[in-house]
Amino acid sequence: MLAARYHRYGPPEVLQIDDVPVPEPRAGQVLVRVHATSVNGGDLHARSGRLRFLARGRFPLGTGLDVAGEVVRTGRGVTDPAPGDRVWGVLPRSTVSGPLGAAAEFVVADAARLSRAPGNLDPVEAAALPAVGTTAVTALLTHGRLRAGQRLLVRGAAGGVGSAAVVLGHALGAHVTALARGSVLDAVRGLGADEAFDHRTVAPGDLGRFDLVLDTAGGRGLSVWHGLLGPRGRMVAIAPTSPASIAAILLSTVHGPRRMRFFSGDPRRADLDALTAHAVRGDLRPVVAAVHPLDRIADAHRALEAGGGVGKHVVRVLPASG
Repeated sequence: MLAARYHRYGPPEVLQIDDVPVPEPRAGQVLVRVHATSVNGGDLHARSGRLRFLARGRFPLGTGLDVAGEVVRTGRGVTDPAPGDRVWGVLPRSTVSGPLGAAAEFVVADAARLSRAPGNLDPVEAAALPAVGTTAVTALLTHGRLRAGQRLLVRGAAGGVGSAAVVLGHALGAHVTALARGSVLDAVRGLGADEAFDHRTVAPGDLGRFDLVLDTAGGRGLSVWHGLLGPRGRMVAIAPTSPASIAAILLSTVHGPRRMRFFSGDPRRADLDALTAHAVRGDLRPVVAAVHPLDRIADAHRALEAGGGVGKHVVRVLPASG
């Protein structure tokens, strides 16, 4: 089978397509024929070497967290999902730091990390949603407790999590204010943002007060965005691989967990089942910036690093023969 891997840390050019054996599922696992995956920020950080402390073994290393495909075989003790089921899920980062990730024709995954994919999404759409969708649901509903009529500020609204949060926030009946690059503001409004501003030119003090601030961009100045909270407002920060994560954690100790929450998603079946329900209802829909073939996965990494689009870069994996 074919799999995208890298044999050293570096720029997107280190990614190559290797011919490797099809893995075998162990107890509690399933073998999935991958239809599509997508590129997340964590994939870029891992490939560049910024997450080398997570690597479990030596090179080569795989890439790709999101899985959308079909179960081929099950390991001992697995009855759900079953062969032939269309599934989606998110591989743990420790798995991706091994020799295979989701950017491969086949992947082995724990059954507990997969759920049946929504029937209203095709494989490309399904691959765009698991990681960012579960993160958006957890951020807005579990940690943010967002309700209809509340004011939501999304920083980094053009990214994967940010665009999903704009869509979900609008569906929940919140007033959504989005911060993104000036060139994509119309597209962000099209996702459901009531207001959209260029993050480089807007003065935070002119934005007003918010019931929930979702920060997906990281960087400096988290205290500035925290200062926009209303009396009962909350801030949720998602920057697990940047220096801002440390600042977010420190800020939470100062302002208390009720006001500031930092988290890094690790979705299981229950989270994916909840995401499926939102997708079926239409509360969340995939936002796809571009689709790339597996042998051009380096282009997907380059595009995400360069920015400029809205949503996810999906990698279509051609089904293996035989």
